[in-house]
Amino acid sequence: MKHSESVLNLLGRIAIAALFLPAGLNKLMGIEGTTGYFDSLGLPAAAILVWVVIAVEVFGGIALILGYQTRLVAISLAVFTVLASIAGHAFWAAPADAAFIAQLLFFKNIAVTGGLLILASSGAGSISLDGRRAKG
Repeated sequence: MKHSESVLNLLGRIAIAALFLPAGLNKLMGIEGTTGYFDSLGLPAAAILVWVVIAVEVFGGIALILGYQTRLVAISLAVFTVLASIAGHAFWAAPADAAFIAQLLFFKNIAVTGGLLILASSGAGSISLDGRRAKG
C-alpha cells in the first residue's frame, strides 16, 4: 500500500471512529438515560446490554483509530451497526412524522457499514499497529 493510501486509510479510520467513540462516551455519561432508552425500544436485558454497547463503541472506536485488529474490529462493528440500525432506526415502524429522519439515520448507518466492510477487506495500512506488526 502506498504511503498516500495509508494516510487516506488512517483518515478514514478516524472518520469512522468519530461515529462510535463519542456515541459510546455519551452513553457512558448518561447511563441511566441510555438504559431507559434501550428499555423503551424493548431491548432485552437493557441494563446489561447498555454496557456491551458502550464497550463495543468505545473500544471499537479506539481500535479503529490505532489500527489494531482492524479487519476483525471492522467486521464486528459492521454487524453491530446493522443490528443497532434495525433496533434503533426502524423507519418502517416509525410514526409518519418521524419516518423520514429514522430512514435517513438507518441508511447513513448502512453506508457506514459499507465503509467498515471495505476497511475489513483492505486492512489498516502501514500507519497502524497492524502495519507495525506486519513489518516486525
